[in-house]
Amino acid sequence: MKNVLVLCTGNSCRSQMAHGYLQLFAGDKAKIYSAGVETHGINPKAVKAMAEDGIDISAHTSNNVDEYAGIDFDFVITVCDNAKERCPVFPSKAKQFHHDFPDPAKLPGDYEQNREAFIHTRNLIKDYMKNFVEREL
Repeated sequence: MKNVLVLCTGNSCRSQMAHGYLQLFAGDKAKIYSAGVETHGINPKAVKAMAEDGIDISAHTSNNVDEYAGIDFDFVITVCDNAKERCPVFPSKAKQFHHDFPDPAKLPGDYEQNREAFIHTRNLIKDYMKNFVEREL
């Protein structure tokens, strides 16, 4: 079984969405982790956007990358430029991937006002993670 880490700035939105889709698409082929270079808590708007696609991430926690220092990752996927720049060097064989997804969490307003932005980012992440699993796992 492969170990996959998804890394973002605060582990609140994009990395949580990616975590949810990777669990769905990878099944028992991989153990999925997500973390941030900081922790901001789970974004309720991301939870709602994922629920609309049938994925429940409401029980996920916001974790700091330092919590996983002892895990030998096979893959590290950064989902924002900030995390890529601040990503620690993993003393392992981890193959690194990067894609800077737009951050709908930065938009002011409630979910209904920002629903399109959340759905757009969610769908980009969904496609990327599905392709990642098909290519790498």
